[in-house]
Amino acid sequence: MYKAITGAGVLLAVAGCATPQTQLERGLTDAGLSQRQAGCMAKQMDDKLSLAQLLKIRSLKNLQKDRLADTSMNRFLRNVRALNDPEIVRVTTRAAVSCAISG
Repeated sequence: MYKAITGAGVLLAVAGCATPQTQLERGLTDAGLSQRQAGCMAKQMDDKLSLAQLLKIRSLKNLQKDRLADTSMNRFLRNVRALNDPEIVRVTTRAAVSCAISG
């Protein structure tokens, strides 16, 4: 039990003081999505994924080599699939489609 509490404390320290939604939005923009798209998707995704999954998405910024323009959604979703987590792919794809439809 102590290890679980310590592990959770470390994850919370890594996540910082920002809310999960804010962290997720930042991770999505770091991965190359527009601020509008990232904000819309983060609202829909933050309560559907675990903290570990949110941290995986945040790591996508490492896949973005240069940010001359916003990443295409196809490239972003290809990077999400590379995380090898079907739940992340499902939640992210649903949020992307929903936000694209709602404009």
